[in-house]
Amino acid sequence: MANTIKIMLVKGLIGTRETHRATVRGLGLRKINSVSELEDTPAVRGMINKVSYLVKVVS
Repeated sequence: MANTIKIMLVKGLIGTRETHRATVRGLGLRKINSVSELEDTPAVRGMINKVSYLVKVVS
């Protein structure tokens, strides 16, 4: 199995840019404290970097 990364949405999306909301949805996150486990690829890392003020890497 490939390396995976877990991310958690820690802040709400109200007042954020539409592109950042779309990025969070692309990461598979919906509500605050929701966790998504994704494959650790450069594309996913870039998405996490873009919305780093909204998400937290859990493991």
